[in-house]
Amino acid sequence: MAKLTRKLRYPFETPPPEGEVTEVVDGILWARLPLPMALDHVNVYILDGDDGWTIVDTGFNSRRTRAIWQKLLEGPLAGKPVARVLVTHHHPDHVGLAGWFVTEHGAELLMSRTAWLMARMLTLDEQAVPPPETMAFWKSAGMSAEILASRANERPFNFADAVAPIPLGYTRVTGDSRLVLGGRGWLVLEGNGHAPEHLTLWSEDSQVVLAGDQIIPSISPNIGVYATEPEADPLAEWLESCERFQTFATPGQLVLPGHKLPFIGTETRLDQLIQNHHGALQRLEAFLVEPHTAAECFRTLFKRDIPSGEYGLALVEAMAHCLHLWHDGRVTREMREDGVWAWQVRGDV
Repeated sequence: MAKLTRKLRYPFETPPPEGEVTEVVDGILWARLPLPMALDHVNVYILDGDDGWTIVDTGFNSRRTRAIWQKLLEGPLAGKPVARVLVTHHHPDHVGLAGWFVTEHGAELLMSRTAWLMARMLTLDEQAVPPPETMAFWKSAGMSAEILASRANERPFNFADAVAPIPLGYTRVTGDSRLVLGGRGWLVLEGNGHAPEHLTLWSEDSQVVLAGDQIIPSISPNIGVYATEPEADPLAEWLESCERFQTFATPGQLVLPGHKLPFIGTETRLDQLIQNHHGALQRLEAFLVEPHTAAECFRTLFKRDIPSGEYGLALVEAMAHCLHLWHDGRVTREMREDGVWAWQVRGDV
């Protein structure tokens, strides 16, 4: 595939201030909510419809986020009810307040089935300390003994820490279906890799894409493998999704991402995301001429030192890249006596 040289264009230089909105196109408002992590924000979008507002993603369930939403509801959103909430995927910064909007505001909840199942299951699965399966998985990835020991007795992040209870009932949204929201017709395309059955909405009567975390500028969404599915290949699913989306990319589309700034340049960004991972896989394959653990691959994959706050995300992404090469038959793996996988390029290739 020829590498595109066109640059992304950013129609909006700055995000809306906290508690305020920016109208990105007629009838679509953009708000930004804070997150207590390195990626310190999430974008949410509000669609203006005859029957009320449709909110796309919600932010964390926190006192601060609820206060911001209350300010929005009493300010720029006053005068209309919240008719529905569409959640692009199950991650807590996107689904966190979905249940609150249902119970407190009577909104209809729209999600993919897998996103609803994952979110509901995870909010009900609270752990005081990491379970044995998670500890074994971290160890197999090469987590240092010091970090492993410190985490063994620490309360891990639980979905319930940041996600309001997920309602029993919801409206299922499927890939390749069509919705009418905010006076626009939308084609729903499902992505995978970052999150299963991640919903993206492509306007059929205007040049707008509600992309969630499937297409974001300047950073690549985390592609991780976890103890829940330790031999998964989410990177293959991610690459397939990006390649499939290219068919629907057109010049002039305004992409509304879950993070960073709205931009124009769908095709260019999809190509960048694809090439970024192919480049990382090539570097990793060269590095694995000698056996290494996933944790030893950080600098090769990310080309920088990983701070402690990003260690967990780096570890699951390193495992995803190693597993992709393994599923592709390009590397082998061997479980060492200490319970750690060592990955190495196949000697017979």
